[in-house]
Amino acid sequence: MVSTSGSTLFPLPLSRGYSRSGLFSSVIASNLSNSWISSQKKIVCACMTPSRNVSDGLSSYKLTDSPYTRILNSVEEPESDSDVLIECKNVYKSFGEKHILRGVSFKIRHGEAVGIIGPSGTGKSTILKIIAGLLAPDKGEVYVQGKKREGLISDEEISISGLRIGLVFQSAALFDSLTVRENVGFLLYENSKMSDEQISELVTETLAAVGLKGVEDRLPSELSGGMKKRVALARSIIFDTTKDTVEPEVLLYDEPTAGLDPIASTVVEDLIRSVHIKGEDALGKSGKVASYVVVTHQHSTIRRAVDRLIFLYEGKIVWEGLTDEFTTSTNPIVQQFASGSLDGPIKY
Repeated sequence: MVSTSGSTLFPLPLSRGYSRSGLFSSVIASNLSNSWISSQKKIVCACMTPSRNVSDGLSSYKLTDSPYTRILNSVEEPESDSDVLIECKNVYKSFGEKHILRGVSFKIRHGEAVGIIGPSGTGKSTILKIIAGLLAPDKGEVYVQGKKREGLISDEEISISGLRIGLVFQSAALFDSLTVRENVGFLLYENSKMSDEQISELVTETLAAVGLKGVEDRLPSELSGGMKKRVALARSIIFDTTKDTVEPEVLLYDEPTAGLDPIASTVVEDLIRSVHIKGEDALGKSGKVASYVVVTHQHSTIRRAVDRLIFLYEGKIVWEGLTDEFTTSTNPIVQQFASGSLDGPIKY
């Protein structure tokens, strides 16, 4: 389930007495961006292929010269797609006369840590919102666990898909006038049958899992940038523990380390790893996130947080490969991006 919240609210805060049924009923946006976010308040929000250079939308590709790539090329790709959680097929998206995505296709498999990289304005955040169901593609298809999504996501579709999709915004998008406890437990207060005491205990445990303790009664304005990122992460991974079954979750991170200093970035990058099923959280417990996708420009995030990369340029995927192959790619676009050179096909 995606928590996409960032508005100014006028509630009676939990710690100061309230009627739970009406606590979050008066959500008023403080600006246009937050208004759009608050309107999306309830959204349940690979196999390693050889590195490849994709040319002008053609499906054929050229392998790089790395020894590991040649080894991968000798292994047949799996015939079964039973572990595919999300698939985009030939997705296009435009805003007016501006063409953002021009035929994007890829799969996210169970257990993957995927990075989407590329120059600014090439459609990275747009594809995240399409995956989350916040935007509908103009053309192409999105499949969630093999089921085609029609239009924007709906509550009914959430229950059918059996997959939660969490979106962590670049700005953290916390409710300014709610405490940390109220922010993290927002959807549970709104939609679950859990008692306030149960939610409060679960919020405390979830915050501890991302390395935060004793901050439940603070407001977002009292937190540092890195702490806000961690609160947003906690809000995305919390779930109703009273349900008979808990759906697997895919987390989508939009520039999770933007605006952070190098040390704070490392903390967030390690937290992204820790909540994954292949990691351990700050409490030493196994992570629960099935797969995740990170949009980033930062090389430290590429190195520390993801295993496979998808490179978007001018709305198309021009290269795919393992993180270790990023700096050795022969693709001139990737080489320029990796080196930060002003000379190359990417023009500013």
